[in-house]
Amino acid sequence: MAASGKGRGAGQVRIIGGTNRSRILHFPDSPGLRPTTDRVRETLFNWLGQDLEGKTCLDLFAGSGALGFEAASRGARRVVMVESDKRVYRALQENAAALRAQNVELLAGDAVKYLAQNGPRFDVIFVDPPFDSDLAGRVMPLIAGRLAPHGLVYVESGSEMQPGAGWTVWRSGQAGAAYFQLLRAR
Repeated sequence: MAASGKGRGAGQVRIIGGTNRSRILHFPDSPGLRPTTDRVRETLFNWLGQDLEGKTCLDLFAGSGALGFEAASRGARRVVMVESDKRVYRALQENAAALRAQNVELLAGDAVKYLAQNGPRFDVIFVDPPFDSDLAGRVMPLIAGRLAPHGLVYVESGSEMQPGAGWTVWRSGQAGAAYFQLLRAR
């Protein structure tokens, strides 16, 4: 979540592809909230394939919703977005309503607790917590149990992350202060 693309003020980000292309998402100021840049999202969705038709996605630490709403716009069958900040969650609700995103399910709560529960498996899981937290490291051991066979995990962090045993880095990159990786389970 680093500063949004050129030409837009703080608190908004643009969907870059799919049925909601060019639509603007609005979100409140919140500590650690920094939407994934247009450039990084473009790279990520090139890696994933532009069309996510029929895929299920989980956006942990949803924040601005840039990753989850982008996936929904690109045809994901179901996108679950988890957010713990109440103000940010309300903005996600408003954006989902404005986009008429019927394939998006919003959950107010803690991402670590959500992963620890038994629940559905996902084809793509987005992990993009505040950079100054240890949350990426805390959720990685829990993710394998919620990942569909042949699923992928996207991780964005403020430093290069070692994903740990059981994971292979399939693709990786860096843009400014953001390090991003697409992982596969071994």
